[in-house]
Parts: sequence; C-alpha cells; structure tokens
Amino acid sequence: MATKKAILVAPGFGHRGIDGKIIATRFARENNIPFLGICLGMQCAVIEFARNVLGLADANSAEFDITTPNPVIDIMEQQKSITNMGHTMRLGAYPCNIIDKDTNAYRAYGTDMIQERHRHRYEFNNNYLADMEAHGMSAVGRNPESDLVEIVEIKNHKWFVGVQFHPEYKSRFETPHPLFVAFIKAAISE
Repeated sequence: MATKKAILVAPGFGHRGIDGKIIATRFARENNIPFLGICLGMQCAVIEFARNVLGLADANSAEFDITTPNPVIDIMEQQKSITNMGHTMRLGAYPCNIIDKDTNAYRAYGTDMIQERHRHRYEFNNNYLADMEAHGMSAVGRNPESDLVEIVEIKNHKWFVGVQFHPEYKSRFETPHPLFVAFIKAAISE
C-alpha cells in the first residue's frame, strides 16, 4: 500500500516557525501534495507563492516585517489607525461567496454562499491579487461586502486550498467540516 501524504499548515500568531511553514507549503505546492492552509497557513501560502512564483523575494506579512516593500499580507486598511491590539482583530462569522464552481472549495461545500468564523488581524493584500491570479493562485472565495479574500486555490494542483477563516470552529466529531473531509479524501486518493 502506498504511503498517503498531505500537509496542513495550522493557524497561529507571530513569526515563530514561519520559515518552516513556508518551506512545507512550498514542498506541497511543488510536489502536488494536498495542502490545506488555515488562517496563518493561508497567509504562509500567499507569502511562499509571492516569493517563489512571482519572484518577490522580500514578500512578507506586515505582521512579521513591518518594513517589507511587498506586504502581500497586511493589516486591513480600516484597522491601520487602531493601536489597541484586541480591537484590530476580525472576529465572528462572515459571509463568503465562492465565485468559481470549478474549485475544490465549491466541491467541498456544494454551494456558493457560505458563512465562516474568523479570528485574525492580517489579510490578503488585494493590491497583489491580479499578479497572483495571473500566475496561478486564484482568490476563489471573497467576502461579498468587503471584497476581502477568504479562500485561495492553485488550480493546476491536485488539491491546494488556503482559507483565511477557521473551519475547525465549526467541525464536530460526528459532523466534520466539509473542507476537512475533502482534504482527507484528496490525501488518500490515488
């Protein structure tokens, strides 16, 4: 029996372990290994793609390097003037429109309108969206009110999904979240 492989880059805060998460993300992308990035994991996927596909060697998150000339992950514009850290978090459930039915996200959910819970301060910087999409990383899920990127995928990959939200908040033993089910199916399929 062949060994099954998949890589999940979990949520978190701060810069500790980021280099390893980015290396793991690159390994998954380059070797067509199923990948799921959750919150910080999605952000690592965006940073890795910007550095190694777009050629922006100094691409980073403003959380890790406030002086980066290429903040592909940045604090939301409307929160930049807020200095009290707890008030800069995007908390709670928000809608997401899956804008492409030919995606792993749509196949997992079976619908184009979802609602997921968030807990983070930094977001995909839409100033880089056109370049990312031109090179193969698509924003397949967006908030219909703010246009914030909620889900990214690499379409020419077996199963590469990054989500800004936290599917684990809605997953239960008897009713696992549809993204986890799809991710595990991708990992065990040949």
